[in-house]
Parts: sequence; structure tokens; C-alpha cells
Amino acid sequence: MEITEVKVFSVQEEKLKAYVTIVLDDCFVVRDLKIINGSTGLFVAMPSKKRSDGSYKDVAHPLNKSTRMIMEKQILEAYLAEIKGEAGRAPNSTEEDDLQERVGNE
Repeated sequence: MEITEVKVFSVQEEKLKAYVTIVLDDCFVVRDLKIINGSTGLFVAMPSKKRSDGSYKDVAHPLNKSTRMIMEKQILEAYLAEIKGEAGRAPNSTEEDDLQERVGNE
């Protein structure tokens, strides 16, 4: 499986940093992934649906840690490129450190 396209849609919220759409093998799209600034730094949240009991359940997600790490690396790299490319917007030091730490640790 290869991620053949990553689209990042930045938002200006404290915790939610971006929505992401990915294309797998040029033939399958997954929308509504989120880049969240959590208590331990940035992470990628899978698309989810609210259940009747108020809890959330992933709609789609990787089945193993190595696939999750590959996806997260590519998505966070695309996010970094996106925010560096925005006019007048540079990643703050926390975002930059989080991304470099996660992207640099394969």
C-alpha cells in the first residue's frame, strides 16, 4: 500500500491543526483525518463517527503500528510543507520540534 496523494486543509484552532485527505494506490480515498495538537504533541487522528452513546468509533484505521507510523510520517511531512508554504505563516517552535522528532524517527 502506498499513499499516493496527501491534501492538507489547515485550520486556525488551538488543538485541531488541519484536516487531511489521503489517496491510497491512486485508487482509494480516505477523508477527514485530523492533525491534532495533543498533550504529547502532534498526532494524526483517523476519521471517526459519533455513536449513540456519545463515544467515537474510527471509520477507517491502520491495522498495525508500522502502517500507522508510515501514514503519520507522510501526513505530518505534508502538513509541515503546507504550513511552511502559507503566506506569513511559519510553524511555531513546538510544531516544528514535534514534526522533526516524529518525521526524523522512522
